[in-house]
Amino acid sequence: MNRTDRLYALVEELRACAPRRRRARELALLYEVSVRTIERDIGALQQAGVPIYADAGRSGGYTVDKSLTLPPLNFTPAEAVALAVALGRVSVGPFEGAGRSAVQKIVAAMSERNVVAARDLADRVRLLGPLAAPETVAVPAVIEQAIVARRMLRICYLDRDGNLTERDVEPVVFMAGPSGWYLVAWCRVRNAARCFRVDRIQQAEVTGVTAPQRAFEDIVPCVPDLVARTPVL
Repeated sequence: MNRTDRLYALVEELRACAPRRRRARELALLYEVSVRTIERDIGALQQAGVPIYADAGRSGGYTVDKSLTLPPLNFTPAEAVALAVALGRVSVGPFEGAGRSAVQKIVAAMSERNVVAARDLADRVRLLGPLAAPETVAVPAVIEQAIVARRMLRICYLDRDGNLTERDVEPVVFMAGPSGWYLVAWCRVRNAARCFRVDRIQQAEVTGVTAPQRAFEDIVPCVPDLVARTPVL
């Protein structure tokens, strides 16, 4: 068993035993490696974000929080490549970093044979971009955080006339348009829904105030007829 397969097997073994603990010596015997190798493997998994916890003492050992892990998803090579292609077609946008991280986790959970097949398949796909790609602006992480945590933002916004204003806004949705990404939010200065082009947001700060939950219908008046579809999950 190579290390990649052993790391995957370790996680599944701990998931199957949880909430019971497995000691390093038991795992070493199971996978026919040294205790030190198991300790290094566990450390690598923890650094990668796997929720493995260790208890010291005679009754201690390793366990994994089952509520924070998934059973084997068994992605096929074609499914993994399809996700990578979909991500690759969007050069910038909200949660771009999270998307790359998700693909890496999927590949890490696949068997070595399927990883080889997926990479072979990916080598037969090409994404052609325009010779002169339009300038795009990445969505700042702070705005992503506000959407995820449903927190109000304090922004400095440069409007189309060159006026710079400071506003407290309640993020509602991200919207893709012909000029890039927009943040659709309820503006407390105007007391109405507004579309803010991300590349015109000069500064943004997440406040500690929870934004009220608003339905998309509340902001429809400010949304153009060409509205992006909701992602299918």
